[in-house]
Amino acid sequence: MQKRVMSIMLGFAALLAVFLLLFNLPEKEEVAQDSHPIVVPDTPVDIASAESIYKSNCMACHGDEFQGAMGPALKQVGAEMSKERIYKQIVNGGGGMPGYEGRLTEEEIVNLTNWLGSFK
Repeated sequence: MQKRVMSIMLGFAALLAVFLLLFNLPEKEEVAQDSHPIVVPDTPVDIASAESIYKSNCMACHGDEFQGAMGPALKQVGAEMSKERIYKQIVNGGGGMPGYEGRLTEEEIVNLTNWLGSFK
């Protein structure tokens, strides 16, 4: 009895796979663009505070000399990414990085963003 049920389920799965291959899967939907662009204020950087935040939150993955480890190198992140993109990465995370919204204050995130944005 079990063999018969398993055979029927396997046959159904094979038919479903053939159907999907023949009639194509639906196209991926476009990701909605953010209607409110982020503008990172150009505030003076508190280097000591930014370094402290980096050491306690970022250094384990990005390295003590920004060389990268588990995360990418940040030595020239300001030349590779805009400040707005750096800000979004810190806030939302992604690609294995956790988001820091709620862990860091807005001022800390802006300060860290401006500091990293100066790495060119």
